Amino acid sequence: MSSSKLLIYTREPMESDIYDPKLAYSMHIAVKNDGGVTVLNHNSGVFFAKATENQDGSLNAKSLRSPYAVRLGNESGWGVIAVRTEADGSLEPDSCGCLLLAKTEDFIHFKELGLLKLSDSHIERAAIFTAEGESSCKIVYKTEDGVFCSSLDSFSPESNVSPCEPEGLSLPEPSACGGFAEGAVLSCEIPIPDSLAEELIKRLTTPCNTSVIVPDTVYCSSESELAGVKAVCLYSDGSKDEKAVDWELSCVDFNKPGSYTVNGRIKQDHYPFPIAINRADPCVTIWEGKYYFIATNDADGNNSLYIRCADSLHGLIDAEEVLLLDTKTQEGIKGLLWAPEFHEIDGRLYIFHAATTGHFFCEESHLMVLEKGKDPMVRSNWSDTRRITRADGSELCEAGRTITLDMTVFEWDGSIYAVWSQRQFVPDDLGAWLYIARLNRNDPWRLDSEPVVLSKPDYGWANNHTFVDEGPFALFRDGKLWLSFSSAAVDSTYVVAFLTLEPGQDPLNPECWVKANFPSLSSRSVTGEFGTGHNAYVKDTDGKVYNTYHARPGVNGPRSSGIRRVHFNIYNEPVLDMTEELDIRPWLRDVKTTVIVK
Repeated sequence: MSSSKLLIYTREPMESDIYDPKLAYSMHIAVKNDGGVTVLNHNSGVFFAKATENQDGSLNAKSLRSPYAVRLGNESGWGVIAVRTEADGSLEPDSCGCLLLAKTEDFIHFKELGLLKLSDSHIERAAIFTAEGESSCKIVYKTEDGVFCSSLDSFSPESNVSPCEPEGLSLPEPSACGGFAEGAVLSCEIPIPDSLAEELIKRLTTPCNTSVIVPDTVYCSSESELAGVKAVCLYSDGSKDEKAVDWELSCVDFNKPGSYTVNGRIKQDHYPFPIAINRADPCVTIWEGKYYFIATNDADGNNSLYIRCADSLHGLIDAEEVLLLDTKTQEGIKGLLWAPEFHEIDGRLYIFHAATTGHFFCEESHLMVLEKGKDPMVRSNWSDTRRITRADGSELCEAGRTITLDMTVFEWDGSIYAVWSQRQFVPDDLGAWLYIARLNRNDPWRLDSEPVVLSKPDYGWANNHTFVDEGPFALFRDGKLWLSFSSAAVDSTYVVAFLTLEPGQDPLNPECWVKANFPSLSSRSVTGEFGTGHNAYVKDTDGKVYNTYHARPGVNGPRSSGIRRVHFNIYNEPVLDMTEELDIRPWLRDVKTTVIVK
């Protein structure tokens, strides 16, 4: 019999830069079992109320209170109810007397169903109850007029609703119980299968290294063969990662047959945070055997782009910077040089970036290309940067009214696609949305299809301090596309989330994409790193994927670059918050094996 419980709660808001009401008033979860309470997702929300949309496309941010969940009686999954509120947690007139309904199979992916009308008065809190094998359910709820009970013939906003007697069903009081999680306001505690509890812990806590496996005995005839013997690190979620080892080769005489005990140390380069101060939106690529780094330069107000080169990823930390582009390099470039990205298209190296030809409202996506066979560190080897246009050569957006930035590209089923952030300011500020279009691979300065809206900042974590989706970048894993993007203001509220696309799906169809309900990286992910966001990925020569990102060393610190390995958990999902200490436990780094030389 299962002994696991799921604690469902909201949080008390903190200072806006730390934990705004848009974050606090969301559904948080923790697992309770014989081992105690495990707080999930860094004590951050997993289910947020979607914003409502106005006729012009602008959004109205929403939050939720009093979340409650129940196992659905006649179908798989769980039903979730909550009181939808304004962004600050206050009463929302449009949802007066309503409850927000959602479904989930795993408490990680949620489908919002809409509002269910129960009363003419504002609902303060509610609880839902079902019976196994039945589609009907009962909801007990409290308004200013008292406590009531309604019967539903199905868990749906279109359900037939009728008043009924609670018949022993009760409405629990919310409980401020920060003992298990900072600021927690408990809504309910529900039983869940032990298997689900285990899965939630594996997926919503950061895996940590638990043990290391190396062969007890290896047969080698040369130093190169021994150097190829690797260690396998095992992690708390059941995942693993193969790592190179620095073996003490000097203690083996490969010209003399025999048995040798050889010590080694698992290789792990150290990337201190930050690796570069006042460098935001970092991007790294490998080109013709060398590593290159580029980033937005906050030190001079975004008026220049510098490039670094090294023989290894780690070598970029101390590599010399060379000026590539600034406001004096090319006529018509006036500044706001933002978010440069390296991309290879059909054997040519390009840099996508944003720049303005005048003031802020003229910011647009640009592109430059490296001459064939030339050194990327020499700025004269790069073409002039040019604006990216629509398929017919017209402007991507109307200068002075709408800006475009943060363009990235990826290849999918033989075509090149561009994703970028676009924000209309005139006549009204609609916030920054992600757009996607096919790119003309023979003329990458030109789109090859009409732009399509891919994502809007419709969750509280995405419209925190401002309505922004930006900074997209593609990560591939076993054929699946993980498109990370950043949201909220570029302050301590900045976060990273994912849109995913399964193999064979159409990138230009927004319905084919699955948007995460909560971010994967935030100020709560890694101690001392605030406003983590605008990241990119690079796969090193050993096949390891690294995340390049910026964050602030302190709530109000300068945007600065960091590098961290991307782990893939037991469910093959990218983990962006595994620190070096979790990746390899220091006391497990030293290993040994017996080498047999014949």
